[in-house]
Amino acid sequence: MNAPTDLSMKTDDVLRVELEVFRSEHRDLDDAIRALNERGTADQITLQRLKKKKLRLKDLIARIEDRLLPDIIA
Repeated sequence: MNAPTDLSMKTDDVLRVELEVFRSEHRDLDDAIRALNERGTADQITLQRLKKKKLRLKDLIARIEDRLLPDIIA
């Protein structure tokens, strides 16, 4: 994952595209983790790495969503 941490330099359009890409990657990782667990062929180190990458993507997705959908104080 080569996503820079500074979201402030990106336009909303770029962030929306990246958000969809990251969501897709997150789903793919989820599917891969599930498949490895079901087959019982994955070693724990591989599963840990996949889960950490999935968590980093989840955090990045949340940051982009916060940027695109700021809280509205009523």
